[in-house]
Amino acid sequence: MTKQLVTGALCLLSVGMFSCSNSNNAETATTSDSTQIVAENGGFEDITAPDHWRNYHVDSISSDWTYQNGILTLKPGGGDIVSKKTYKNFDLEIDWNISEGGNSGLFFNVVENDTLPTVYYSGPEYQFIDDERHPDAKNRKHRSGDNYDVQQATEETVNPAGEWNHTRLVVNNGKVEHYLNGEKIVEYDLGSQAWQDSVANSKFIEMPAYGKSDNGLLALQDHGNAISFRSIRIKEL
Repeated sequence: MTKQLVTGALCLLSVGMFSCSNSNNAETATTSDSTQIVAENGGFEDITAPDHWRNYHVDSISSDWTYQNGILTLKPGGGDIVSKKTYKNFDLEIDWNISEGGNSGLFFNVVENDTLPTVYYSGPEYQFIDDERHPDAKNRKHRSGDNYDVQQATEETVNPAGEWNHTRLVVNNGKVEHYLNGEKIVEYDLGSQAWQDSVANSKFIEMPAYGKSDNGLLALQDHGNAISFRSIRIKEL
């Protein structure tokens, strides 16, 4: 009887060690695979899937943000979402397709605390909008690609609502560049005198945290209109 118990215990120990070994190997393999994928993509990580995002001031993401066939789509009411990771210097690419009459935006250096109710209280915005139909686009600093309400784009290269646009946003040691469909259309230096003067002439003069952080969360805005995103890729610099 004693021999059988010892034999059984040894078997259980052996199985447990094998199971733990397999679990650790699987975790290592997953991490290694992820690192290899990023390396193979020139250092860019794809963060399109919902598991990279959550709602602002919430730990989860609303079901009104759906993901299918590599496309992240907002149903109005889903709320603003922020990246789970904080970024400082980065090169970001994102494709976006705005609905007719739609309005949205991409934010960076977003700070999250109880005194800041929405993402635009702290984060500068790269504007996404239907230039042809949305009334806010009549303001020349509120059109696609603009540094919203602070600096207008040097040229308009946006495709119409219902078509895909390709945006690139580069932030490196305070220097910011906006690209739209392959053309650089905005550049500025956060904290420079020119930047401060532009902010002083905008609605953000009433928001003391706006543009002050040198790092933070990314954000995608729910402005009450449907919008889809794909190929959201980021490389830290």
